[in-house]
Amino acid sequence: MVVSKGKSNVTKILMLILVAFFIAICYKCGMFTNYDSASIKNYINSFGILAPIIYIIMFTLVPLTLFPDSILAVSGGMAFGLFYGTLYTIIGAVFGATLSFYMARYLGRDFVNKLVHGKGKWFEDGVEKRGFFIVLMLRLIPLVPFDIISYGAGLSKIKFKDFLFGTVIGIIPGVLIFTNLGDKCIDTSSSSFIISIALLILLFAFSYIMKKKISFKNLQEDIVKE
Repeated sequence: MVVSKGKSNVTKILMLILVAFFIAICYKCGMFTNYDSASIKNYINSFGILAPIIYIIMFTLVPLTLFPDSILAVSGGMAFGLFYGTLYTIIGAVFGATLSFYMARYLGRDFVNKLVHGKGKWFEDGVEKRGFFIVLMLRLIPLVPFDIISYGAGLSKIKFKDFLFGTVIGIIPGVLIFTNLGDKCIDTSSSSFIISIALLILLFAFSYIMKKKISFKNLQEDIVKE
């Protein structure tokens, strides 16, 4: 048991060092120093043929910085268009969600609380039996912070495959709308841009209603009671 505990502590220390290293790299390279989509798009495009890889890496590392995912997704639409912007964003978001999930699972609640300043809502014991459903429902509500869900799921007993599939399916509507906005904002006078704004408003209206209607706490309690 002592050896096992020692190995666990070593693993945690190594992960913390890696986390600190990647955060330092993010800011050293200026990845998240700009908070507007146009500047981020120019930064991504400056890498030429490596732009898609840089964009996916940025989305993967977002959970370490808590940079707004929506701004980055709009930048992806501006840089790559609707199809490739959506594809790269989904890949990056899934990588980022996976990183958050396993960081929480290996580093524990204390580390996560410090990282998100104690703002997280954590999953109750017992929800793992319907982990896919609860992750899917939360992913369909953009007003629920993306990274908070990932960290919370990692602290729970939810199976990774349920978390993964719930994430992939649940983020598709939001990713499509944000990347479409980025794709269409090049011409703000076009009908396509107006439609993209309307879709964004509908997404947030839906999210607001769902967030009011579905209590995170009650949803978990209902599942645990089943």
